[in-house]
Amino acid sequence: MMNYSTSTLINPQTGNLAFKVFSFDNNSHFDHIQRLNYYSLIWIKTGKGRVKVDFAEYSFSQNMLLAFSPYQPFMFLTNEPIEGVVINFHPDFFCIHKHQQEVACNGVLFNNIYNPPLVSIDQNVNDTFEMLLEQIKAEMQNPALAQYELLVSYLKIFLITASRIKAQQQTEIQSNINESKEPFILQNLKNYIEIHFKTKHSASDYADLLNISAKALAKIAKTHFNKTLTELISERIIIEAKRELYLTNKAVKEIAYELGYEDEHYFSRFFKNNADISPQVYRDTVGFDRAMS
Repeated sequence: MMNYSTSTLINPQTGNLAFKVFSFDNNSHFDHIQRLNYYSLIWIKTGKGRVKVDFAEYSFSQNMLLAFSPYQPFMFLTNEPIEGVVINFHPDFFCIHKHQQEVACNGVLFNNIYNPPLVSIDQNVNDTFEMLLEQIKAEMQNPALAQYELLVSYLKIFLITASRIKAQQQTEIQSNINESKEPFILQNLKNYIEIHFKTKHSASDYADLLNISAKALAKIAKTHFNKTLTELISERIIIEAKRELYLTNKAVKEIAYELGYEDEHYFSRFFKNNADISPQVYRDTVGFDRAMS
């Protein structure tokens, strides 16, 4: 395996990690719950295992890319050595929300509650990633004029390439689902969650909308999304809350109200239970003041 010895850029204004690339040859980095205040792209080059992320658990194997958002909890469970490369970047370095039109990775690579955070890597994509990582490594070892701009350009290409291949794989998965008996309910469920998650917070609300029993809908959700319906709804609310904390200077009370919570303290407890930190700490370490500067 090509060795990418650790290369790190630190934000001089905050002292926080801005951008980091490193290789690994065992699971010691990931054998406990990770809750990082930056994005992580983990390319598994050899080995296999399972990843626990949010409320679900998925299998992974070699030639797969895993993508995690800030403070998204994950850990790997493996019985054999795994090797690969990690790219970490803080929202200060590159904000996927602000650059959505350019890279379109939000909702594909990141913040997708309906699909596993996994992308299979074929030989063509492998070659592209290797080339990009070599250029990133060289640029970080020998910084020159406009280093930040060049590194962001390489990162964008990496994200766009990964997003394209994942979108293609999702389309293929969806076509297989369409041959089964339940795609109409699944699609309607996703649509209803997207429309109503700010006002309807209970699983029974969506069962009523779909004219199906709560028990039957719960079984369908668990089978196809590997999560309970309540977990899907909670994740969707948290993603929106993080986006608002990240991109705006709205008060937590205002964000809570817009998401259907009249009690700011109840909302803060809900957020902390799901994100493991308070809304204010999330904002202070990821959000508005730094992301907008």
